[in-house]
Amino acid sequence: MSKLKLGGMGIILILVVITFMASLAFGLVGVSMHSVSDAFLAFDGSNEQLIVRTVRLPRALIAGMVGSSLAVAGAVMQALGRNALAGPELFGVNYGAALATVIALFLVADASLQTFVWSALLGAGAAGAIVFLLGSWGRERLTSVKLVLIGATMNLLLASITQGVLILHQQSLDTMRFWLAGSLTGRDLELMRMVLPYMSAGLLGALLLGKQISLISLGDEVAQSLGQRLFATKAVCIGVILLLAGSAVALAGPIGFVGLAVPHIARFLVGTDYRWILPYSALLGALLLMLADIGARFVLPSQEVPVGVVTAFFGAPFLIYLAQRRQSAA
Repeated sequence: MSKLKLGGMGIILILVVITFMASLAFGLVGVSMHSVSDAFLAFDGSNEQLIVRTVRLPRALIAGMVGSSLAVAGAVMQALGRNALAGPELFGVNYGAALATVIALFLVADASLQTFVWSALLGAGAAGAIVFLLGSWGRERLTSVKLVLIGATMNLLLASITQGVLILHQQSLDTMRFWLAGSLTGRDLELMRMVLPYMSAGLLGALLLGKQISLISLGDEVAQSLGQRLFATKAVCIGVILLLAGSAVALAGPIGFVGLAVPHIARFLVGTDYRWILPYSALLGALLLMLADIGARFVLPSQEVPVGVVTAFFGAPFLIYLAQRRQSAA
């Protein structure tokens, strides 16, 4: 069985590589595979090769990393909350990052993309810390239900405040509307290098916690009876979610549905063991977001749409399907 799962990972990895190469070639300006290879092996400064090296390579790498981070964060969140409809956005991360970015734009008129990244990271971390502290407060310490309820409430509160600030400050609205839709346009490798350590730490931490996350997904009582230190493990899992989702949102904006849908696909393929779900989610998340990014280049003639619009278009029916299936099971 393990060999079969390893073989499946190999097939998905090959699909990721093929999609990555397609991301370098396809777009409003078509580039042949020969020109793509020459951009790295025999660079001559041509327009096509410049597009590949300076625009599409960073975009494809960022799509892969953001997709992996959101998918793994969603898988950990669903295990932690034992809720099939949970995703990183339920933890207040998305709008914590958005509110901090809007405030930075309000205070700094000519804010750069670097300002976006650092303010979003701080906002995501602050929102997650508040959810964690509120979830730990009270007689019932850190239960999964409390985390989901407090996280969803915090996300709605921060979303309302963000919309209020945007209405009051027209310049922020004009600057933020494309980022809030979830976009990979205009990102470069320097921005990715800023958040790569956080993403890498989050992915590594999640993979190392695969066994513990599997136990938590069975329920607090079961995990505790098997010797699991619930509070410490959940605290580390929350840290992993914040690193992954916060970095992804800081880099590309609040892209929805990747963290919700991909873990379900991974569970369908490999079962309920998170030692397999997490690496499968990482690969499938990268594959899905790169495919969505390629599709975003061709939705409208002569212009691109934010990749978050594409993921929402396909993710919304999936969410409705999950909700109906849970209702039927109940």
